Amino acid sequence: MLHLTKTKLFHPLIVVTGASGFLGQHLVTRLSKNGSPIRAIYHSTKPSELLLQLPNVIWQQADLLDIEEVENLLSDATHVYHCAAIVSFDRSDKHRILQVNIDSTANVVNAALEANIQKLVYVSSVAALGRSSTTKIVSEETEWEESPHQTTYSKSKYYAELEVWRGIAEGLNAAILNPGIILGEGDWEKGSAKLIKTADHEFPFYTKGVNGWVDVKDVVELLVLLMKSNIEGERFVCCEGNHTYKDIFTMMAKALHKKPPHLYAGKFLTAIVWRWSALKSWITKQQPTITKETAGTAHKKVYYDNQKILKAFPEFSYQSIQSTINRMAAAYLEHKQLN
Repeated sequence: MLHLTKTKLFHPLIVVTGASGFLGQHLVTRLSKNGSPIRAIYHSTKPSELLLQLPNVIWQQADLLDIEEVENLLSDATHVYHCAAIVSFDRSDKHRILQVNIDSTANVVNAALEANIQKLVYVSSVAALGRSSTTKIVSEETEWEESPHQTTYSKSKYYAELEVWRGIAEGLNAAILNPGIILGEGDWEKGSAKLIKTADHEFPFYTKGVNGWVDVKDVVELLVLLMKSNIEGERFVCCEGNHTYKDIFTMMAKALHKKPPHLYAGKFLTAIVWRWSALKSWITKQQPTITKETAGTAHKKVYYDNQKILKAFPEFSYQSIQSTINRMAAAYLEHKQLN
């Protein structure tokens, strides 16, 4: 059991959950420059030596499914960024995704209410927004529809978001950010950062699916702006724009001076690939490269309206995804040279 003093020694005290994750690392790095003390929470992924050296940051390992532990963590907090979540499209992770993403958020919300914090900013996802076969453009107002086509991750983020809305109804000052697929420097072996490695290997196939994409630095900037603002009880789509998977992989390949994808992978081919990947995963006991859910997502064309947050923060502008990918490619190539 984690025990922390309940004496409010610092004002303000910022708590960041999921601090050692892809987004959390970038957020904590940015916040550490502002001078306010930060309690950075992680579960299993230990922070790197570089993160441990950040000024004004105290790292704490914790289980967000333990309500007493969460209450202890937030007892003297003034501001909370809730970034922790499991991002997986593997069916074997279904129970864990639903439990962790929903229950941990419920615990954070309850602890925030108990501690009477000043504000909570929750990192949701565009996956939590409603969509159907008749939806042309998805916005913050699009209503959720239960569907067998919704991924487990989508459902987990939707129901986790409901916990935040419940907290708001009970008096919690909170705002919600719904990012698209986040790109940026990170662990090149997993998550969206791994896409650049796929492009480096000259993966030849592409699909015609469309999704919303955004730079990790822009997500961090908007999280900070939301926390500093008087905005509460609202959610915001966070996407630079809507791009096809083919365009994203083509930009990555060109930034690496590699051959871009050139063979169209239809639904029949991707169905074969995800089944083969599942069989390979069963044999090797490793995570599948492609799952049934990711194969289906790769063919979906979903367009997001990003105007609401631009109107809320007229001084903010998105970095182009092309510039994001160029920066990613440079960092990836430097990593390859050093390793």
